[in-house]
Amino acid sequence: MGQIVLGMGSSHSPQLSTPSEYWKVYGEGDVNNRGLVDNTGTPRTFEELLEMAPASLAQELTQEKFDQRADANQAGIARLSDAQAAANLDALIILGDDQEEMHLDDNRPAIMVYSGQELVNGGVKVSDSTPEFRKAAAWGWFNPDGDTAHPIASDIGMHIIEYLNDQEFDVAHSNRVPAHHPTMGHAFGYVYRRIMGDTIVPTIPIMVNTYYPPNQPTLNRCYELGRQIRAAVEALPGDARVGVIASGGLSHFVVDEEIDGITMKALREKDRKALTSMPRERLNSGTSEIRNWIAMAGATEHLDHEWSDYVPSYRSKAGTGCGMGFGIWS
Repeated sequence: MGQIVLGMGSSHSPQLSTPSEYWKVYGEGDVNNRGLVDNTGTPRTFEELLEMAPASLAQELTQEKFDQRADANQAGIARLSDAQAAANLDALIILGDDQEEMHLDDNRPAIMVYSGQELVNGGVKVSDSTPEFRKAAAWGWFNPDGDTAHPIASDIGMHIIEYLNDQEFDVAHSNRVPAHHPTMGHAFGYVYRRIMGDTIVPTIPIMVNTYYPPNQPTLNRCYELGRQIRAAVEALPGDARVGVIASGGLSHFVVDEEIDGITMKALREKDRKALTSMPRERLNSGTSEIRNWIAMAGATEHLDHEWSDYVPSYRSKAGTGCGMGFGIWS
């Protein structure tokens, strides 16, 4: 039978691929972000968040602190990359969301498994008018050398779809990309660019609609999805070694250290109840990508927590930024 032998989780924020001297520039851009929510899930303007933020937040916004946080983030990415390379995987399942890249509001599935023969990671697309801080981050998601096709473990993907269907999961299926976006989304490109690096293995991209109401899967559904993905892998013939990685999260675009702490503690302790009983109103916007980690946890119940780190990476006095999470289960 097949086996899931490695579980990983990683944030995929552009801050992870941007020199730390640009972090404050990202923070300045948050002034115009109309998608900000506070730690109760209430939509807020930047100015409202600024009034609510503690004065102590200023100590997080020095260049020295930015450098420390950036170094910790790069160490986390390197550790995940090393773990993936050492695991000798036959395939890697990527749990990620789509932010109006492949899926628009004409058809937005709650869960979709991609099973085409390949998926293209797009080349870096910047122009002279692209802000420097965005140019600096693009390499972390897209390939500077141009469009690059990566192999898909389509046989395993089809098996997972059929197995999930038998378990009464109504899973959407795709074996080709839409004309309006012929390349993979950022959640998947990040894994190829920053985690896989030169150790490319066939993948099974599974897209979870974490971001957009009204059909975001419940937290319990995400966990059960992970459990059934594991069961599907174990029902494979042969002895395939499969990994699974959650891409995205933790809290953003406003850092919520409390919800991030609850998440990381529950992941370390294999606490399904804690993972699935978090207030759903606090898992919106970018923080919604914690759902991918919950699905990963369901798929790796049998594995031990090997290592994890959490790096709250603030970028403005309003508390905007990203709670960066990294973890390995083996």
